[in-house]
Formats: sequence, C-alpha cells, structure tokens
Amino acid sequence: MSDELLRLDATAQAERVRRGELTPAELTRAAIERIERWNPHLNAVIHPLFEKALAQAESPALPRGPFRGVPFLVKDVVCHTAGDPYHCGMRFLRDLGWREERDTTLAARFRAAGFVLVGKTNTPELASSPTTEPLAYGPTRNPWDPERTPGGSSGGSAAAVAAGLVPVAHGNDMGGSIRIPASACGLVGLKPTRARSTLGPDFGEYWWALTHEHVLTRSVRDSAAVLDAIAGAAPGDPYTAPAPARPFADEVGRTPGRLRVGLRTRRPGGGEEAHADCRAAVERAGRLLEELGHAVEWASPGALDVASDGSEFAIIAAAIARDLDRWSQRTGRPIGASDVEPSNWFVAEVGRSLSGPRIFGAMERLQHQARELASWWCEGFDLLLTPTLGEPPPRLGWLGAGGGGPPELLARFGRFAPFTTPFNVSGQPALSLPLFWNAAGLPIGVQLVAAFAREDLLLRVAAQLEEAAPWRDRWPALRA
Repeated sequence: MSDELLRLDATAQAERVRRGELTPAELTRAAIERIERWNPHLNAVIHPLFEKALAQAESPALPRGPFRGVPFLVKDVVCHTAGDPYHCGMRFLRDLGWREERDTTLAARFRAAGFVLVGKTNTPELASSPTTEPLAYGPTRNPWDPERTPGGSSGGSAAAVAAGLVPVAHGNDMGGSIRIPASACGLVGLKPTRARSTLGPDFGEYWWALTHEHVLTRSVRDSAAVLDAIAGAAPGDPYTAPAPARPFADEVGRTPGRLRVGLRTRRPGGGEEAHADCRAAVERAGRLLEELGHAVEWASPGALDVASDGSEFAIIAAAIARDLDRWSQRTGRPIGASDVEPSNWFVAEVGRSLSGPRIFGAMERLQHQARELASWWCEGFDLLLTPTLGEPPPRLGWLGAGGGGPPELLARFGRFAPFTTPFNVSGQPALSLPLFWNAAGLPIGVQLVAAFAREDLLLRVAAQLEEAAPWRDRWPALRA
C-alpha cells in the first residue's frame, strides 16, 4: 500500500472502502504493521487488540457506518471496551490485569460508525496530567521531537495520529486533555459542548461537569463527521446539549459570514503573557482571520482576569479521591499511597479533607464563573482566539512524576496549560488548530472558543483556516 494511501484522513479511507478500492482488512493490516514498526519508538499504544481487530475487519457483520473499516484507537480511560484491558494509567489496575466486561455507550457508537478498534492508548494515571508519563507504562514520546511530551492526558492517542499509525483516535477532555495534545502534536482537537455526547452507562457526569468526549484528527472534516456519529443523549443522562441545526459535517465548507473575533495571549487569572512562540501563533492566526474578512481585535472576557479561588482544584481533588474510592470498591482491594503516583495521592488527600458543603460551594462558584465567562459572547463577539498552551511542549520529565514534589508539579501544570480549563467549566466548545510551528520545528496550536452549542461556527471557521494555511503535508520526522 502506497504512502499516499496511508496518509489519507479517515473520511477518505472510508470512501475508498465504500467504492471497493480498499477492504477493511487491508486498512487494518496496514495499521497493525505501522503500529508494530513505530510504536516501540513512541509508546503510544499500550494494549494492542490486533487479533480482535482483524476478526472485526473480516466479519460481514462489521457495521456499515460512515467510517466502516477505518482503524481506530481508544484512550485507556473513561471509555472502555468489552473484554479489553482497562487500567486508567494505574499500576494498581495493571497489576490486577483488570478488564471491563462491556462497552461504554460511546465505545458502542464508535463501533456502530464502522471503526475497527486496533488498540488502546497510553494516558497519565487517572488522566490527571497535561503530560503522558505514567509510571505504569512509561512516557509517550512526541513524534515531532521524541525527547518532548506529546501533551496529555490524551497524549497516546495524539502521538499515534500525528505519526500516522491511525487517522483518528479517541480522546477525552476534563481540563484540556484533547486540546493540549492536539497543540503539542500538530492536530485538530475539538472539545465539544458539554453533554454533546454521553458518558453512559457508567456516569451522568464525570469529574463533576468537566468531562467531554471526542477524538483527535488530522482534518477538520474528520472531527466534524465523527461528532455526527457519536453525538446525542443516552437513556438516563441528566441533560444534553441542544441539537444542531444540521449535521456537523455539513458545516465544513459553509461560509461563516463576517465574524467578530477577540484575541488574548495573557494567561488567565491576571497572569503574564504566554511564551513568545504561543503569542506569535495567535498573531498569525489573527492575521489569517483578518485576511478572510473577519473583524479581529484585542479583547477577551473580563472573567478570565479574575484570579482563581481554588474551586477548580477542589472539584478535581474530590473527583480523584472518589476515583480511588471507586476502584477500591470495584476491585475489593483498598488502595494505599504506594499504589498511586505521589501527585495523585497528594491531590486525593486534599479531596478527602473537603466537606460536602465546601464541595457544593465550589460548584456554585464555578457555575457563577461560567455565567460570567459565557456572557462575553452575548456582547457582540462570535469567537475568542487564544494560545492553546502557555508554552511549547517541554522535555519529558519536567511535568512527570520525577519533575518535583506535588505542589511544584501542580504549579508547572498551570503554567503549561492555563488557557483550556475555563471552557471545561463553562462547557463551551473549544478547538485547537495546528497553524504555527516554531523555530525548533514544534507545532504550536491556537484555540478558538465559541458560544455554547456553536460547534457549527467553530467548524466553519476551522475549515476556512485549514484551506488558507493547510497543514496536511506537514509530518513529523518520526512517522509511519
């Protein structure tokens, strides 16, 4: 199979299958060969599912969904698949050989779309870090520079897509975990509107209302079409996002009209400016938007200038403590400090010290913050443009378990990725695009944020930018 075919996006691969030019088995074997050859250099895929994948690809029962036969990887946290390992980056679950008995609703939707699941990807322990360096499985390497982080927590998925092992892979985003690795690896990373897809059947919310599920891709049209395949509520969901006016895939290529766009490069909370490379990426994107006819100005929500009162940390700390309690209950084995990475044990201990009223107070404050933030989009602005990250992807170790004590690591997390979490709190759709590479050859993403439920607008503008400054021919040195 030619290199050209291997570099087709998921939409193009599925079209070749529909036309009879490729079979699902051919695509699957090619993906397996790429993983076997390149994964030892990346450590992106930690649970190969090759025999099951080939059986799925060769079966006449393979669903005839929009992505029939396209190889796919699932991140090893939140979304689990029937009969497969599920370790959430934890040595504790790895040593138990833990497997899940059933698909989540999201996994079932990926299968119904026709994807062939060829493996599961590396993630930091409990998906709690912006780098993918779990002690359980070791670091995933960035294909643009193997000495640097691919970001996290969907870093395994991002590295695999960036290197061309598969055209698309699952990710989830509790504080930036799709957008952070998308920026670090030069990919499209959309965090959809809150509750655009379901967390069923296990959860109505996960980590309060912060968790959003989707994928990492190389093209805007893939991101849109996958969202069509997975969107919608499931029975028992506590709420769902408003239905779109038309399929998301139909927004790609549709004119957005002339939009008013605000730019910001200063870190939230009254912090200093982002790294010069990240500012340059925003300035370039702003010029592109102006050239496309949009009105661009230096403006941003005042809510982003308010220093955090610790409410986000309180919610996450309580959520991690609950995660550990849940796994103790499910496995029947109490989890102690030696079973968990030091930073997560530290955070969980903080979570256990918080009272119920204090947690509810944190939720109330975050809901107020979300209202203040979202009101900016009612003042005549259509989009906000920021850096995705505060700094270029650092070398492995700086954000990892060996990079310092828990307080120091948490401070580094905030410096590296300050721009993403506010929109997990507000639930607004936010998208990272690979529009800039720095002098060291590292991708530097920019983040576009729209009003609640306006993925349509993000996808229209993203497609404009993709056409104006295409990235499809940019590949890392470490690639299939």
